[in-house]
Amino acid sequence: MTISPQLEIPATYMRGGTSKGVFFALDDLPKAARAPGPVRDRLLLRLMGSPDPYEKQIDGMGGATSSTSKAVILSKSTSTDHDVDYLFGQVSIDRPFVDWSGNCGNLSAAVGPFAIRAGLIDPGRIPDDGVVEVRIWQANIEKTIIAWVPITGGRVQETGDFELDGVTFPAAEIPVAFVDPADGEGAIFPTGNVVDALEVPGIGTLEATMINAGIPTVFVNAQNIGYTGTELQEAINGDAQALARFEAIRTHASVKMGLAENLEAAGGRQHTPKVAFVARPSDYTASSGRSVVAGDIDLVVRALSMGKLHHAMMGTAAVAIASAAAIKGTLVNLAAGGGEREAVTFGHPSGTLHVGAKASLVQGVWQIDRALMSRSARVLMEGRVFVPGDGLESA
Repeated sequence: MTISPQLEIPATYMRGGTSKGVFFALDDLPKAARAPGPVRDRLLLRLMGSPDPYEKQIDGMGGATSSTSKAVILSKSTSTDHDVDYLFGQVSIDRPFVDWSGNCGNLSAAVGPFAIRAGLIDPGRIPDDGVVEVRIWQANIEKTIIAWVPITGGRVQETGDFELDGVTFPAAEIPVAFVDPADGEGAIFPTGNVVDALEVPGIGTLEATMINAGIPTVFVNAQNIGYTGTELQEAINGDAQALARFEAIRTHASVKMGLAENLEAAGGRQHTPKVAFVARPSDYTASSGRSVVAGDIDLVVRALSMGKLHHAMMGTAAVAIASAAAIKGTLVNLAAGGGEREAVTFGHPSGTLHVGAKASLVQGVWQIDRALMSRSARVLMEGRVFVPGDGLESA
């Protein structure tokens, strides 16, 4: 038996919004892992403790949920219009797969703070007290993100009184703008319609809004699939049949949106599209025990990530919600009461979230100028991660 030494790689473990991930500066990765490909994927899988048939990621940095099995790679931007290039990898828990097809909106809030700490931002731009605007190139979807990072005493301010449902403790607020957030180069509505009839064998024909904004997302009405829109994780994640139905909706929507050629290919693309269900406002008790009052929200939304109901709301899906709400006639817009709007407050399993988006109709085609939300971020640990070599030593 050949004994492989562990690799030691500089890394930072960060929370961003309601997610956590391992952050790397590109130049700190082993040489062969600095380029996309199987070496990089094997490294990140082993780092997170995947694939794990127990779905616990005990032998890695992952936290056994889609929100905590994430990796970020940053470098100084090759574009003069941006400060850093940001690449996001969603690491599967039980399969040997890293999905690079989309962004993580929550971890986007941590990109600016990490970039400043890692020396990727010109020190001359960092005030003693104030705010630094960090322009981020999101390499997965080739879009611009702007983060406004608070600075106190010449350092990133991480503590504060901003509260985010789904995060236990308050922290400093980081506003984040997603500029022209349609995913990739596709149209916001890949089918050209704000509502489609989506045929899903075994379920029937569902009304669906399929949108590319923030992240490709398919929205359906909660009542059409037997839900109220106020469900918490335990109501769905322990129901194998329910999860199978959601996966069927997701994969059929993926093909109709042009994201995958067939259902088999769609099944292998776990990160995108997301599937979510919406309903009119209703009172419910959030997972924290907090009472959410219908009068305080515009609609309720539940979304699935990597095959499970999310404990709060993915940041990119929140962008999709804001964008769809801003366009008349979408299921999200109708659930929020219809009409013209540039912001909504929606209820999710952990509480509520306020998001905004500005939509424009240009030559008969909808576009989103920008979507805006506030998040927070904090460094949890900084140092080195250790990864068993297992053939990666020469990397």
